[in-house]
Amino acid sequence: MSTPNPAARAVGVDLGGTKMAVAAVDGTGAIRARLTLPTEAERGFERAVRRLGEAIEQVCAQAGWKPSELCGIGIGCAGPVDPARGLINNPYTLAGWDRCDIVSPLRARFGVPVRLENDADAAALGECFAGAGRGFDPVVMLTLGTGVGGAAIVSGRIYRGAGGEHPELGHLIVADDGPDCYCGARGCFESLASGTALAAAGQAHGYAEARAVFAAARAGEPAARGILDRALAAAAAAAWTIFHTFLPRRLILGGGIAEEHFDLFVAAMKTRLARATQFTVGAIEIVPAALGNDAGVVGAAALMLG
Repeated sequence: MSTPNPAARAVGVDLGGTKMAVAAVDGTGAIRARLTLPTEAERGFERAVRRLGEAIEQVCAQAGWKPSELCGIGIGCAGPVDPARGLINNPYTLAGWDRCDIVSPLRARFGVPVRLENDADAAALGECFAGAGRGFDPVVMLTLGTGVGGAAIVSGRIYRGAGGEHPELGHLIVADDGPDCYCGARGCFESLASGTALAAAGQAHGYAEARAVFAAARAGEPAARGILDRALAAAAAAAWTIFHTFLPRRLILGGGIAEEHFDLFVAAMKTRLARATQFTVGAIEIVPAALGNDAGVVGAAALMLG
């Protein structure tokens, strides 16, 4: 990452299915002002863009900045997205938003550069810019929450594959006999270790949600323990593949599940990785995310600041 310039200014947007977080971020990664509002995707893309523009103006005013002074506006959005064309292609969690150009109207309104990225990529960039990944390279970040997301920062840049695609780490196959995944495969990491997967498996045994599975497992209930053990084994298998593929200096674990149960997941991962012979003793670092829910907006802003 480049040397921070405290005088630099950017706006970061974390755009999800339920809410939009908007923040004025300076060149050190510090948030100077923030605003969160409901996305209301079902009420139309153009309306959402207008409201987003108004929110950008509000956070700039709160920070004492003029929009024209910005290095730019960065947007991290739940994928699929097309960063090269500035298109959101996600009618799955953003109803009706298919091939929607979010970059052009904001660029026209504010007269500054605008970039769009996948939200997992933005969160990883945020941690590398001002969080747990700063000073380390390469870095991989896993987000364990409702789903499982992931991103890699290599040589200070977001890693992309062919066609500009980002790694789908939640769809690493970790159990050939695992449940079917919505992606069409079977035994994906996400289908075993996400909050959605844990809740679905738990409901068959009377547990209302993922939190109930964790609580019952810690209390020693066999059914819950079995569900959790399978999730931890999935995470350990995914970590093995990630470390052998990217050889990262750090693996960062973020998201609600990782935040609440970091100790369980890191122990399972390190137990599996202890068998590896490609790493020197102590070289494997698995750390919690430092920025929490701010990683997305900081990383989106860092697209323009870095």
